[in-house]
Amino acid sequence: MRLTALLSMALAGALTLGLAPAATAAPAPHLEQQVLFKASQEQGYWCFRIPAVVRSAKGTLLAFAEGRVDNCGDTGDIDVVLKRSSDGGKTWAPMQLVNEGKGDTHGNPVPIVDQVTGRIFLFTTYNVGRKDDKACDVPCKRTPHMQYSDDDGATWSAPVDMSGKVKLPQWDFWYASGPVHGIQLTRGRYAGRLVFGVSGETSDNGTTKSIANDAALVYSDDHGRTWQVGAVDSIKFPAGGPFTQKPQEITVTELADGSVYAGARDQGGTDVGNRSFAISRDGGKSFSKPFQTIPDLVTPTVQGAVLRLQRIGRPDRVLFSAPSDTDRRRWMMIRSSYDQSRSWENAEQGTRITSDWSGYSDLVQISTPWARSTEIGLMYEGGPVDARDEIRFARFNEEYLGWRKSPGPTTPDVSRTNKDAYALGGPVTTRGRFGKGLELDGVDDYLRVPYDRAQLPGAGDFTYTTWFRYGETQGDQVLLWLGGMGNTTPQLWLRAEPGAKRLTARMTTPSGSASVASTQAYDDQQWHHVALQRSAGQLLLWVDGVQVASGPAVAGSVSERVSFQIQVGQRLDNAQRFDGAFDEVRLYTRALSATELERIRLTNADVRDGQVLRLPLDRIGG
Repeated sequence: MRLTALLSMALAGALTLGLAPAATAAPAPHLEQQVLFKASQEQGYWCFRIPAVVRSAKGTLLAFAEGRVDNCGDTGDIDVVLKRSSDGGKTWAPMQLVNEGKGDTHGNPVPIVDQVTGRIFLFTTYNVGRKDDKACDVPCKRTPHMQYSDDDGATWSAPVDMSGKVKLPQWDFWYASGPVHGIQLTRGRYAGRLVFGVSGETSDNGTTKSIANDAALVYSDDHGRTWQVGAVDSIKFPAGGPFTQKPQEITVTELADGSVYAGARDQGGTDVGNRSFAISRDGGKSFSKPFQTIPDLVTPTVQGAVLRLQRIGRPDRVLFSAPSDTDRRRWMMIRSSYDQSRSWENAEQGTRITSDWSGYSDLVQISTPWARSTEIGLMYEGGPVDARDEIRFARFNEEYLGWRKSPGPTTPDVSRTNKDAYALGGPVTTRGRFGKGLELDGVDDYLRVPYDRAQLPGAGDFTYTTWFRYGETQGDQVLLWLGGMGNTTPQLWLRAEPGAKRLTARMTTPSGSASVASTQAYDDQQWHHVALQRSAGQLLLWVDGVQVASGPAVAGSVSERVSFQIQVGQRLDNAQRFDGAFDEVRLYTRALSATELERIRLTNADVRDGQVLRLPLDRIGG
């Protein structure tokens, strides 16, 4: 009998409880959350981190985590622990110890379920533990291990060193399994294959500098009797960097056409974006498309999970779980792709699971493919004070996520990029400086410009111009925010600070930061024209045709590494919202001359050369 038939029979036998009832009423949306692992509730552990979750062939949920004994650092005495649920995540059995560190670090859990045999595999990575909470000395000797369970996770075999099978010899600087669940392929010629992701770094002849990062897939075609490294995408760089990408913490899912989608955390490369992905069309043996960053998928540098939903007779949908702030680990969100992961919902369309701090996560489908309502589980790090406070389990249905939610109304961009801005929160048209403008309420109104590669100012000159009118409130208010956030992240911003009686502009690149400020805030409820430029090594600020501030600019790119965003009227973390009106927002990837600036200010001239954004703000549609 063909493997695909065996797999289908095994799935059908295990999932018969999910047949859809005759009723056709849409299920009500629901979300339930509970704390799954917390140090104050479990004996012997300082904290819990690194969640991973799977559904067994018998329908049992198995939730794995690292139990950190002495501190919450990554390199101490760490065990792998487990909780099991036989009722779809509503209740959980007491915690089990699956793999004891005994002073060393045993972590990065990757559970994989073989639906044909019922066997559950667990891959982990070891290194020598430390007494302090400092990082592992590099090169860090890390070794992969594997164990399995044949009784639905109740008991586990002894771990076996898998270094010769799932780790390449050159990965001597760093190695990591997952962390996140692995998969079994169900479609095409590779059905039945077990696949999971790993990453490894190569040292410069044993020194403390690395010279290459490899993102890879590991697979088995014989139900886990043997394993081998398959697809490898190697990114080489000068000893110690810099590097364009460093895809790590690999998560995988099978797409509708049988391809393997590998998503990754990008660890600080110069390419724009904190997430990257690659595609394998031969079941994980090789990458047909190497890793590339996703510039507009807003998330901090953090592990995330992907899961393609299995629903009979319903349109394709892939889920992505991760925090949705651009630089800090908070606001855990589920975002969807409806085109086999070619594009993703933005942070306004996604479904926020918590407004707390949040970090690593994993996803599991709880219901069967035939269930009337698709039930999903999200296991994630979260807490009101720190993302590492506890590990939670959120249980919700697809109805809770909604379907193809609108990103919001738009206002037209008439530049060559044609990236109409989203007018969010409910701004309204008002009398502008030229025609109409937009009034923002200072509460929840702002503009977000969709990403286009042409918008990137990079290391070159730029010009931002707009008309603004404000003065109702005195708090700091953002006119423009471009790039990322934080003290060292590449970014560019312009902010009104009426309390300090000034406008302040700041740019940050990998080389450092520079800022300039005016001596007035212009908060008189009158229209003022402002222009911010990097020009010939200077950072220049113009108001109403007069240069009001200047200083040395800093070399380097203001638009690399992080998820790229342009927002008008608020900071990227939804703070410092503008209370007033804007008209004629423009961005150029060159320094306009004084004559060009004057033409724009006096006549609203349509200067096209280098223009990558022009929002007349005359109307809102959609």
